Amino acid sequence: MAASPEQKKNYQVVKSFKGLNTRPNRTALEDDEFAWLENIQPIGYGNLKVVGTSSTVEAGGVTLAWANTVSALYSCNIKNVDYILAFEADGRAEYLRLDTNTKGTVAAAGTFSASGVRMRQWKNDRAIISDPSKGYFTWNAIDLISVGSIGAVGITATGSGYTTPPTVTVSSPNQSNGVQATIVASISNAAGTITNISITNGGTGYTQFPTVTIAPPSNPYGVQAQAVVTSITANAVTSISITNPGYGYTTAPSVSFGGPGSSAAATATVGSGLVTALTITEAGSGYTSAPTLTFTGGGGSGASAVAGPLTFKTGTIGTLVTSGGTGYSSVPTVVIDAAPSGGTNAAATAIVFGGSVTQVVVTNPGAGYTTAPSVSFSGGTPTTAATAKSLLTSDSLSDVASFQGRTWLSQGRTVFYSAAGSYNDFISVSAGNVQITDDTLHSNIAALISANNFLYVFGDDSINVFSDVRVTTTGNTLFSNTNVSASTGSTYADGIFPYFRSLLFINDYGIFALIGATVSKISDALDGVFPLIDFSQPISGGQVLVNNILCAAFNVYYNDPVQGTRPIQLVFFDKKWFATSQGTLKYVTPVASGKLLYLYGTGGTNLL
Repeated sequence: MAASPEQKKNYQVVKSFKGLNTRPNRTALEDDEFAWLENIQPIGYGNLKVVGTSSTVEAGGVTLAWANTVSALYSCNIKNVDYILAFEADGRAEYLRLDTNTKGTVAAAGTFSASGVRMRQWKNDRAIISDPSKGYFTWNAIDLISVGSIGAVGITATGSGYTTPPTVTVSSPNQSNGVQATIVASISNAAGTITNISITNGGTGYTQFPTVTIAPPSNPYGVQAQAVVTSITANAVTSISITNPGYGYTTAPSVSFGGPGSSAAATATVGSGLVTALTITEAGSGYTSAPTLTFTGGGGSGASAVAGPLTFKTGTIGTLVTSGGTGYSSVPTVVIDAAPSGGTNAAATAIVFGGSVTQVVVTNPGAGYTTAPSVSFSGGTPTTAATAKSLLTSDSLSDVASFQGRTWLSQGRTVFYSAAGSYNDFISVSAGNVQITDDTLHSNIAALISANNFLYVFGDDSINVFSDVRVTTTGNTLFSNTNVSASTGSTYADGIFPYFRSLLFINDYGIFALIGATVSKISDALDGVFPLIDFSQPISGGQVLVNNILCAAFNVYYNDPVQGTRPIQLVFFDKKWFATSQGTLKYVTPVASGKLLYLYGTGGTNLL
C-alpha cells in the first residue's frame, strides 16, 4: 500500500494584534485575536511586549511587610510626601513613606474595624478615613484624630448684666493635637442701654413732631440716650424711635416731650444684658466627650451653656424634641432608657426657654444601642409635659470622599457633607445632609467617588451624580442630584476609579465606563472570564503605566481551569484587553509618584 502524501502545511503571518477575546468559541476567533493573553501587552502592529514581573518593596535589603493581614490598602499625598496606608485585620493601621521606604504606625490594634475601612485625601493636608462602625477619622502623617467635633450647643442660663458679648472658651480636645473648637456669643438688651420706649399717653395738640428728652445716666462716664418721634396720629404721639441707646443706665430714666402739644408720656426700658445666641466658628476635632464652656468678660455674669460631641459611630443616639410642653419653672432632667436595646451611658441636657423645652443637647451619645431607647423628662413642674424621641445611628459608614472643598460621608441612604472649606464642621449652616429616597437606589449607598468635577454616588444597581455645589446668600448649600443609571452600579468601591475623562467600574457581570450620563460596557471581550471570577474575594484596581502606556487594571481572583484559583489583573487600554499575573495580590492601590503612575499591592502582609 502506498503511503499517504504528507499534508501540506500552511503558514500565516499575523502582525496585527487586537488583544484578548473570550467571548466567541476558540475556533471562531479572528486571526488577530487571542483566546488567552497573559503578561504580553499587544501594543500595536507587529508589537507585542512582555510585561515585567513585580518586585517586593525593600529597605536596607530587607523586604517590608505589614504586621498583620491587610484588609484595605490606600495611598495619599500629605505635604508633598506620598504614603501608602494599610488597614489590617486586627484593627491596626500602618503607613509606608515612599520617599524613604520607611514604615510606621498610624494606629494600634483595635482602633479600626477588621474590614470596611475607606480612605481618601483632603487637599494634600491629611487623609480622611471612614470606619463602618467606629466613625470618621483624619490622619495628618503624625496624629490620628477621631472627629469628634462640636455637634450641638445650647444656652442653659442667659445670665445678666452683659454690656458686650462675653468670651466663650471651649475646653481642649481629649485627643492629642486635636483642633480646639471656638464659639462666639451674642447678647441682646445690652445692660446699661435703653432698649425700648413705650408710649403711655399720646397727649393732645401735637401739630408737629415734638422733641424727646431722655434723662442722662447717673454714671458720670455714661452716655445719654437719644430718641425721636416718628409719627403723630390725630394730634397724638404714636411712635418713637431710639437713635442712640446710650450707656451707663442702672435704672429706667425719665422721658419728656417738648411742644407744641401736651400730656404725652412714655417709659424707657433698660437692657438686662442677656446671652441669647452662640455661634460655632470652629467645630474642632478630637472631642470624644462633651467639652466644657466657660464665659468670661462682657461686664455680666451667670451665663452658662452645654455642648455635645458629633459622632458617626454606630450604636449611638441623638434626640429630637417632639413637643416642648408648657409651664416649666425649672429645667427638667432628661431620662434616657437603656432597655431594651442594651446601650449604655447616653446622657443629655434640656434647654428651656419661655417655659418650654426648646432643645435637647446630647452630651454623651452612648454606645452599644441596637434599638432607639425611650426619652422622657423628669421634674420642672410643667403645666404640660414635654416629649422627645431618640434617633439611633444604626447604619454603617460606607465611604468618604473629598469634593468641592468639603468632606462627604455616606451612611445608609444618606450623604452628609461638611461646611464649605471644612473637613470637620458638620454643624454650620452650609453643612447638611441629603437622603436618597428614589427607588433607583435599591439598597444603601455603596461608594462615593469624586472625579471629573462630579461626586458619583454608587448603589448596587444605580448611580447618582452630585454637581454644581454652591452656597446661597443665606449660607445654605445647594447642589444638583441626578440619577444617571437606574440599572447598573457597583458595590466594589475599590474597583471604581477615573480613567482619562471616564469613570470605570466593575460589577459581577462586567466592566463599564461612565462618560457624562452614559454608561457603556467595555468588557465584552471578557465575557468568558467573568463567570470564573471569585467575587467573594476583594476586588480593587486603578490606573497604571505599563510599557509607558496609561492602562486601567482590575485585580480579581480567577478560578483558572488549569492552574486553580489565583489573582490576575485584567488590563485595558486602546479598546484592548490582556491579563497579567504579578504574584499573590489581594489588594492593589494606584500611586502617582515621581510623575509616574504605579500600582502597589499586597497579598496579605508583603508589599509589592
